[in-house]
Amino acid sequence: MSNETTESEIDSHETQAGRDTAARHEQIDYLNREVNLLKPSTPFMRDHLKVVWVSFIAWALLTFGPPVLTYFAPEIMTTQLPVIGFPAHYFLVAVLTPTSSLVLAFIYSRKRDQLDEKYGIDHTTTTEDTSSEKGGETAVTDGGSIE
Repeated sequence: MSNETTESEIDSHETQAGRDTAARHEQIDYLNREVNLLKPSTPFMRDHLKVVWVSFIAWALLTFGPPVLTYFAPEIMTTQLPVIGFPAHYFLVAVLTPTSSLVLAFIYSRKRDQLDEKYGIDHTTTTEDTSSEKGGETAVTDGGSIE
């Protein structure tokens, strides 16, 4: 038990001297940890949940902001924009909302990649050639064999 990390050490927010984040991440058994969106049980889950909540709040503001502003301030939102000649609410809903969703998706993917790098998560999969061990026959997903 001297080399194992206890749950209190994993759950603490303090950094431990001489151990990096990726090494601590390797010792956590994620399959047996409880997943709770209100109280994440591991450092990776806490960091990832922060990214998810910030992204969600930004998405909600950018998506529902223009219609709500149009309801509460119709005189401002229905004025014609000088350069393009469209009403402000039309431009915001037609251009800002879809564009902001794409930008937020890009930002989320970058932040998730940074978290994966921080915690040493590698998404590449390696396939081992086990056909020689099984007599040279490889099973395929439909139950047949490769010719």
